[in-house]
Amino acid sequence: MTSTYFESAPPEDEKDKRRYGYSRDKRPDCMQVVIALIATPEGFPLAYEVLPGNTTDKTTLREFLRKIETQYGKAQRIWIMDRGIPTEEVLEQMRLADPPVYYLVGTPKGRLSKLERALLALSWAAVRPGVDVKLLPHDQELYVFAQSRDRIHKERAMRTRQLKRLVKRLKQLQTMKLKRTQLLLKLGEAKARYRAAWRLIEITMAEAAAAAAPATGGWRAATPSNGG
Repeated sequence: MTSTYFESAPPEDEKDKRRYGYSRDKRPDCMQVVIALIATPEGFPLAYEVLPGNTTDKTTLREFLRKIETQYGKAQRIWIMDRGIPTEEVLEQMRLADPPVYYLVGTPKGRLSKLERALLALSWAAVRPGVDVKLLPHDQELYVFAQSRDRIHKERAMRTRQLKRLVKRLKQLQTMKLKRTQLLLKLGEAKARYRAAWRLIEITMAEAAAAAAPATGGWRAATPSNGG
């Protein structure tokens, strides 16, 4: 189960399923729909449902589980869900169902930090070339901590590209004559646009220069030597 959004005007038809709702893509300004897909273990699709974008997570999952079980009967299914779709109450019901309903769902970051010490003590196990995992049984669930070397390289390249764009923007700001308020606004815009790269730099504004009207030379950006 997942969701997808549309960059379009709101529909005039009240029956249109494109609605504003909780956005897991961090695009609350866009309308979305909720999508549920049933596939075989080999990946072949069997059925799907498109639900209104403002359908609550709790309602979405419970109704869809009930509908699929009624239409296709009880079976040993594995539900794959985006983090945030199921509530803890729904997951508990899935574990206690007869037969149990198996699921794979992203772990909330807050809970992952609590398991950090236990995960660090475990050894990596290779599941295929370039992909390693750590398995941690805990409270009737099995936590799978995975790392992909291809994914690491991809994200590192994405951060490097964003960092270069951020540095380019900061150099542009260095050439502008801005008052303190104007400079802070433009720095805020840069931070919002290049959020992933922002934490990789350090910006220092001299007190005397910050109080003066022109901001040129009043601050500097220090980038990591390894490029992120």
